[in-house]
Amino acid sequence: MDEAQPAGAILLSPIAHVRSARRDARDDDWESVTAEIELAPRFAAEALDGIEEFSHLEVLFHFHLVPDARIERVARRPRDDARFPRVGIFAQRGSARPNRLGATIVELRARAGRVLHVHGLDALDGTPVLDLKPVMVEFLPRAEVRQPAWTRELMQNYWRARG
Repeated sequence: MDEAQPAGAILLSPIAHVRSARRDARDDDWESVTAEIELAPRFAAEALDGIEEFSHLEVLFHFHLVPDARIERVARRPRDDARFPRVGIFAQRGSARPNRLGATIVELRARAGRVLHVHGLDALDGTPVLDLKPVMVEFLPRAEVRQPAWTRELMQNYWRARG
């Protein structure tokens, strides 16, 4: 068996791909990005029926441009920035994760057949989408969200466009 595919590996196929003007992987300035998610040809448009009744979707995607050599399996400083503490890869949301999975909640702005128009998707043009789920209040945290102070500084420009 290939070392890159450990025993018990799971094979996933994209259900869709991202279409976006964003092609660079810088960490900030995602607020101005709008994107389209187009279903793969093997899915009929009816696979999306009823989705337009939801305001937000959770998008699970694959960081397909992260090379094997960059995958993190230990602790590191987020963004390799000395201002931030060393934390394990599972205590941050960086793209160099062992399975290269990304998850973001986006605003659903419109649907046109097999294409969803969304806002707030921090994925690049061509990114494979692995799943879509409607956001329901009942699945959001039922208690106050707790996070370390350093994450506020890390994320201060992530959604805000600089200008």
